[in-house]
Amino acid sequence: MPAVPPQPGPPDPAGPAPAAAPGPPRRTAFAEGVDRLRAAAVTEPGRLRLIGALLALLIVAFGAVTAWQSTERADAADDVLHRSQPLSSGAADIYRSLADANTAASSGFLAGGQESESSRDRYEKDIRTAAAGLVTAATNSDPRSASAATIAELNRLLPEYKGLIERARTYNRQGFPVGGAYLRYANEKMQKEMLPAAEDLYTTENRRLGDDYADATPYPWAAVALGVLALAALGWAQLRTYRRTNRVLNHGLVAATAATVVVLLWLVVGHTVARAHLDDSRDHGVRSLNVLHDARIASLKARGNENLTLVARGAETRTVNGTALDAYDYDYQRNMKALAAKLADAGRLADDDTGRKPVAAAAGDMTEWQKRHRAARAADENGAYQQALRKVIGDEGATVECFDGVDARLAEALEHERREFARAAGDGLDAMTGLPVGAGVLAVLGAAGAVLGIGRRLSEYR
Repeated sequence: MPAVPPQPGPPDPAGPAPAAAPGPPRRTAFAEGVDRLRAAAVTEPGRLRLIGALLALLIVAFGAVTAWQSTERADAADDVLHRSQPLSSGAADIYRSLADANTAASSGFLAGGQESESSRDRYEKDIRTAAAGLVTAATNSDPRSASAATIAELNRLLPEYKGLIERARTYNRQGFPVGGAYLRYANEKMQKEMLPAAEDLYTTENRRLGDDYADATPYPWAAVALGVLALAALGWAQLRTYRRTNRVLNHGLVAATAATVVVLLWLVVGHTVARAHLDDSRDHGVRSLNVLHDARIASLKARGNENLTLVARGAETRTVNGTALDAYDYDYQRNMKALAAKLADAGRLADDDTGRKPVAAAAGDMTEWQKRHRAARAADENGAYQQALRKVIGDEGATVECFDGVDARLAEALEHERREFARAAGDGLDAMTGLPVGAGVLAVLGAAGAVLGIGRRLSEYR
């Protein structure tokens, strides 16, 4: 028989069944993890695991910050010793070489056709030294920096100056008075353009040196604070263990504490020693070097102006308090006052007899120089030009002997202070040697000791 299809029943008078009520929202994995951590923390094994993790994190953080701050300061100290201070001295040598070349050129001009080979060689050597110094400075400067622009300007001016000096010499050998005009023009270019530019370069390099000192000497407070915090946490953990187990020592925690103490002491003592040596290199090295450089430059300027007084023969004057004075002699007097002041400062900054003796000898030569200069000026003003010339560039009893004495003694003092600086700065750098690596290794060992010590306590609950 054919199948009979089911017949629909009568409609439900109550209507369709209501939908089931939605359940609570599903929790995130993070929230569930927090709940499990909270539940574990109320048990002693859970607390121990949390304490071990925090101790390891603190010790590793202490080691990492110590390594970071020590590396920064060691790099800055290395820059002080091997980069910024040598560049600062190099900039001072550029200035000195230019000033000395100007002095040698004027001395050779006064000798006329009798210019000595030594005078000519001295001029050429100074020019080569200045050119080489500019190459070194350019190599170590940022191409877009102010120093690079200054170096480029000096490289442009140096050939112009050399050309003026050669013209002055050529006309002077032929007996043409225009040679003196070329020499004065060359001197003006040197005094008003080249030496100020060289001084700017010297100032910039000194500023860089100061910045490196500022980076090398600050105390590493962040690392010290983390070290103290790590030690406090380790002490609390061991006290807690003692109160709960009545055991005096936990070998792992003791090892972690010892490693942390070693790093902290190494950091504090090493940086304190390094800072003391770096401060000494700045106070008794860099400052002495700066003053001695200034003194040497003042003596060179004085010698150049003394020579130009005879070259100009009164052609350049300057009115001071209503009185017309020889411009070059007036500048000579100012240079000698600056030299006397710088020598006095150098004598005070020298911290041993080896440093004080050449400065005192230079002061004695300066006094004799002033005495001979007065005699030369008196002869020139009385019309005895040749006599005045012999008193300035002669073979015996001339002011050139005193100038050479001042310059040689200052060179000796500079060499001594360079050695003193290198020794002190080197000791400062050596005091931080190995600290970054040592701190990292000891921190890892300390963290491992803390984890093992806590693990030993956890094994008692298994």
